[in-house]
Amino acid sequence: MRRFILGWKALGHEARFQARIVNYADDFVICCRRSAEQAAAAMRDMMARLKLTVNEEKTHICHAPQEHFDFLGYTLGRRWSPVTGRAYIGAWPSRKKVKRLCRKISEQTERRWCWRDYETQVVTLNRMIIGWSNYFCLGPVSRCYRAIDAHSRKRLRQWLRRKHLIKDRGTSRFSDRYLYTTLVLHLN
Repeated sequence: MRRFILGWKALGHEARFQARIVNYADDFVICCRRSAEQAAAAMRDMMARLKLTVNEEKTHICHAPQEHFDFLGYTLGRRWSPVTGRAYIGAWPSRKKVKRLCRKISEQTERRWCWRDYETQVVTLNRMIIGWSNYFCLGPVSRCYRAIDAHSRKRLRQWLRRKHLIKDRGTSRFSDRYLYTTLVLHLN
């Protein structure tokens, strides 16, 4: 990847296309002001010369202000400021990553884990939630955090109901206060 980026600059593609490369490990985005098709063709040509393969399923041209794209788990695109009402280009956790965390929380609170004690279960959930929220702390994240908090409360409550064989919804016995103060479930 380093050879590709150095070659991109040395061959003058950066200046010709007014294109900057943003990369992390083997993932990258080429941001350019014009001639995106030509920049993509130059990238494919350079990758072929370096004997590297381009994943065509992930590769596409996106017009940033009008469209959104995903990179490293974030969705990047136009946002509107709730204070000023002005548009800006921002990043927020992608919907796919939020659903993936909710799916993991659901898997950890399935019926088959009812043999665990409370401390182990809450520590497992907290580790997942804290790790996720430490990575996804850029941009407007409050809606994502609220969705994850609601899902983790609901799933932990269901797990407790199954563990204690309770028939009702469990909101009176396992209230939010009980989950957050007694069991110390992490709140985003």
